[in-house]
Formats: sequence, C-alpha cells, structure tokens
Amino acid sequence: MKQAFDSFTYPRTDRRKFLLGLLFCSAAGVAAWRQPRTRIDYLGAQKLDDIVPKTIGPWNFVAASGLVIPPEDEFEKTLYSNMLTRVYSDGQSTPIMLLIAQNGSQTGFLQVHRPEFCYTAGGYKISAVTPHPINLGSRQLTASRMDATVGGPTEHVVYWTRIGNTVPTSWAQQKIVVAKQNLEGIIPDAILIRVSTINNDAAAAMAAMDQFVRTMLQSIPQSKRPIFIA
Repeated sequence: MKQAFDSFTYPRTDRRKFLLGLLFCSAAGVAAWRQPRTRIDYLGAQKLDDIVPKTIGPWNFVAASGLVIPPEDEFEKTLYSNMLTRVYSDGQSTPIMLLIAQNGSQTGFLQVHRPEFCYTAGGYKISAVTPHPINLGSRQLTASRMDATVGGPTEHVVYWTRIGNTVPTSWAQQKIVVAKQNLEGIIPDAILIRVSTINNDAAAAMAAMDQFVRTMLQSIPQSKRPIFIA
C-alpha cells in the first residue's frame, strides 16, 4: 500500500495553460472594470411630441403619416424609445416631412438607422450621400443630404445624427464615437433628425429644408436644443 502511495505522482501544471487562464481572467476583469456606467440622455422622461412645436414659422403640422420609416421588426421595437413623424405645410410650397427618432440607450450598445439604409430597404434608389452644412448663425451644423426615388418624383433628404455630445457624419464615425464613449465609461443616447420634401426644383427644396431646420431649432427652447444638436 505504501509502495502504491509512493509511486503516485500529482499531475503537473501546464504552464502555458496557466498563463492563458490568467490572461483570460485579467481580460474579464478589465472588461468589467471598463463597463460603461454613466448615461447621457438629453431627453430623459420628456416626449418629442411635447418639445417640437406643431407650428414652425410659416409651417403648420398637417399629418402624422406618409413618411418613410425604419423597417419594422422585433429589433426595431427596442431600438428607439421615442419617435416623432410629422408632415408640415405652409400652404404654398411642397410639404416638408420631419422624422425624429431617439434612442435612450440602457446599455453600451447603441444603433441608429441612417436614412441611406432605411430608404434602400423600402425599395428606393438613392444618390450618393454628401455633406450638407447648414448655417445656424453662431455655428454650422454638418448634416448629410441625398436624393431618393421609387418610380416617381424625387424626394430630397437632409439629416443628421447626434450621439452623446457629438454629431458624426457617417456610419463609420457613428461606430467610432460609440466605441470611444463606451471606453470612457459613457453610455450615450442618440437621436436622428431627418427632413425631406418632394420637389422637382432641387435648389428650392434644399433652401426650404435649410430654412425649416433653422426655424425649428430656433423655435425649441434653448435648454432643450442639446437634445437635437450637441
């Protein structure tokens, strides 16, 4: 019996496996430590419908439908916590369509459907997306613009997104902004503002939308403007 006991050898620890295990444990610890915990939510319990006026300069709210909206699916139901869709008219020019979608993110994951994706999903053919600066007086808003067609008149689209305290101008920049803010321990919210109109005169359409954006932002109380532009 003693001989059998003396001949027993304990399994030797594999140094490589031990180091790998230590590395994985360390990585998990760092990930838990860097988990974003500070939320940026400019909207909070407020509703877009209560903040955006139904009269914007000469434009009046006339309908709440007729807009191209992001695809409806199970993911979409959890994507936006607040959405506003309105059609405005001044009684003379072509109506202006407004869509605002906000994501008050509860986690470090955040997504925003950019119009170039939801219009394509709706069967539209879209033009190249190009930068479209809008002069707001004391500052300049760098929006994007594109044209969309689906067997009829062209819809001219101007839009921008705010994520946390920045206004990224592309899908790639959106991803980078979210990643950077997560690494800083921040859970940002996001908002998409999209303005569009159907008009055969592209220059007139762009001028009308720019003026609508300026008037809309001016009509919103200054304390609420960070919801729309960081």
